[in-house]
Amino acid sequence: MKAESNEQSLLKGLANNDSKAIETIYKENFGVIQAFIIGNNGSLDDARDIFQEAMIALYEKAQDKSFVLTCQIKTYVYSICRRLWLKRLQQLGRYSYPIENLEETIPVDEDVEIHEKRNAEFSIMERALGSLGEPCKSLLEAYYIKKQGMQEIANQFGYTNADNAKNQKYKCLMRLKKLFFAQYNIGE
Repeated sequence: MKAESNEQSLLKGLANNDSKAIETIYKENFGVIQAFIIGNNGSLDDARDIFQEAMIALYEKAQDKSFVLTCQIKTYVYSICRRLWLKRLQQLGRYSYPIENLEETIPVDEDVEIHEKRNAEFSIMERALGSLGEPCKSLLEAYYIKKQGMQEIANQFGYTNADNAKNQKYKCLMRLKKLFFAQYNIGE
């Protein structure tokens, strides 16, 4: 909720030409755009130009009182920059895939929806993992995040052998899955 209100205050600041809001949006987003454009046949100047065009588009949208941002600013800016850069590459003849209508090929709204859905699913998984409890949470983190082997997990958690640790991991995974889908279905 706090992140959402921060996004709205940044948008409001942008609409009011607040230099701090503009600077924050720039600092939080330009690096990603620069990496994308340089990694896709562009230069630093290209990145600056495209980012500036995206900022103008975002500014114009922020000016419109009826505009409702349904994703994070970084997702919106990235989508605009990606579309603009691919369009420019096509115009320069450096993008070999023929594009008749870039708007149809790269549906920004669908990209945004996919990112929003994925972010929501990550949040649900984080809540489910938080409510899983011990030792399941630590066991799953040891296996999936720390990439520890079953024998190492068996020793760490006091199981008699790797097979017992594997069985416990499976049970914990099923509990996590049950918690995730219980929360996921409530959110729909």
